[in-house]
Amino acid sequence: MSDTLLIINGPNLDMLGTRQPEVYGHDTLADVEALCERTAKEEGFAIDFRQSDSEAEIMKWIKQGRGSTAGLLINPAGFTSTSIAILDSLLIYDRPIIEVHISPLFKRDEFRHPSHVSRAAAAKIEGFGIRGYEFALRKLAEWARA
Repeated sequence: MSDTLLIINGPNLDMLGTRQPEVYGHDTLADVEALCERTAKEEGFAIDFRQSDSEAEIMKWIKQGRGSTAGLLINPAGFTSTSIAILDSLLIYDRPIIEVHISPLFKRDEFRHPSHVSRAAAAKIEGFGIRGYEFALRKLAEWARA
């Protein structure tokens, strides 16, 4: 079994801390990565932490993680309600998947409510700010050890 948890962040998450702080808070993507590093280490895992604005790159990373990572945490961001292609890549992934959103989608614009990614995820965490990443990593680690 791999000791690495794959974390993929979608478009515009590199702008955390400056982009709509009233929605996403003041934490940066570097803060998210540091939280994930600490949490994974406590759980006995390493992380492979990535962010891209490119749907194709995200799909490539998901497929590369197949068979080589213990679980996948994905915050698809703007691709959540639009990308069937990312869903198809997730359906190929062979380990547990948890979908994370910093803000509560159900309180956002209606066009953001549906999630294609949820169809492939074992769980979805939203609305807890960056702490959602911590919750997700702890559960992924638990499932990976089972």
